[in-house]
Amino acid sequence: MIQIGNKTYVLIVDHKNGWNQEAFKNRYSEVLDRYDYIVGDWGYDQLRLRGFFRENHPKAHKDSTIAFFQDYLNEYCNFGCAYFVLHKITQKQLQAQQQATAQIEKADKTRNHTQSQEESKEPEAVRRVVPLVPEEQET
Repeated sequence: MIQIGNKTYVLIVDHKNGWNQEAFKNRYSEVLDRYDYIVGDWGYDQLRLRGFFRENHPKAHKDSTIAFFQDYLNEYCNFGCAYFVLHKITQKQLQAQQQATAQIEKADKTRNHTQSQEESKEPEAVRRVVPLVPEEQET
């Protein structure tokens, strides 16, 4: 999470290591506070920032919503450039995310502890790794 001013952002895309916190803080302007998303793209070693609204924002025009993002990359950014996308979140969303993360971490610790105890009881030959994705059948 990124805090700047009284706003909180979450990095949702980091293409080709485009995210650079120091460069972002140096280029950030309060004009961007009103946007739901901030896109940063690199060209000629310069970071350019552009704001986008969420799709259903009442004041947004077609080319100022995040739905226009891909067109923006294609039309205004250098081909293959590094870029990032930040999403502004509210305090309520931040708290919900922190609670969910805490619950996941707690469940994971419990699961790992239980799993470790069970594994220590199993003979070595019984332990195995099960793939998450079924392997393709040969035809």
